[in-house]
Amino acid sequence: MRPVPETTNGGTIRPFRQVDVFGTTPYLGNAVAVVHDADRVTSDEMQQIALWTNLSETTFLAAPSNPGADYGVRIFTPTRELPFAGHPTLGSAHAWLEAGGVSQHPDRVIQECGIGLVPLQRTPSGLAFAAPPLRRAGPASEELRGRVIEMLGVDPSRAEAVEWVDNGPGWIGVLVDSAETVLALRPGAVDRPIGVVGPHPAGAAAQFEVRAFVPSSGSTAEDPVTGSLNASLALWLLGSGRAHAPYVASQGAAIGHSGHVHVTRDAAGEVWIAGSTRTLVEGAIDVSTMPSR
Repeated sequence: MRPVPETTNGGTIRPFRQVDVFGTTPYLGNAVAVVHDADRVTSDEMQQIALWTNLSETTFLAAPSNPGADYGVRIFTPTRELPFAGHPTLGSAHAWLEAGGVSQHPDRVIQECGIGLVPLQRTPSGLAFAAPPLRRAGPASEELRGRVIEMLGVDPSRAEAVEWVDNGPGWIGVLVDSAETVLALRPGAVDRPIGVVGPHPAGAAAQFEVRAFVPSSGSTAEDPVTGSLNASLALWLLGSGRAHAPYVASQGAAIGHSGHVHVTRDAAGEVWIAGSTRTLVEGAIDVSTMPSR
């Protein structure tokens, strides 16, 4: 990879990386664009860059405001800013460390983002973040349950539970009877983020299959491998006794990707979400000619 130009916060050229997260092999995970040294990049410029990269998320690294954090990050989709997202968290931490970031903590990296401080650590399965607490949990109303099942086009008898599992993006979680049912889904237009999970048969490489559907211009987009959803599903499944840690969730097969998300729970009860991270694009981005908004 070519050297990244050295810049200052007052310059117009920023180091840039594109990181593949959760992929079982390169180019099969979920990509995130990471812009370094973004302290003086405005919110409008960040949104424009995220629209241009046209990835599910683009992140911007800057100095943290909390002295306990190692770095700050802002996370943008092509249309809005998010308080938290999972694969951008792992990809941002990977990029920060690869660029020479040194944590002030002996065994953790602390990220500051819209939901506050998010701890990360190195594990045998890759970088891991601590699953943030759910902002909203519990069973969906009967009316919402019916709408979600109808949007997914799933046989109601195969939907075992529909619950709020919102850790920022607004996820509704749907547990179905099997991974086969998950992979067979062909949803219509969805009006909210919906995550679907179902168990693989015993002996499979992964214990669960996951898919993530989000609204997109009146239709539905599917995310390849989703850290925030897997984090919220883990809290739900482990908390309700439907799963036992450690386990592996696979995601992306339905759209030509191959991701593995590793879920563990430590002695203190904290749930960790881990996966592979690889820099596949490295260079610089010029913010000097951003269009006015």
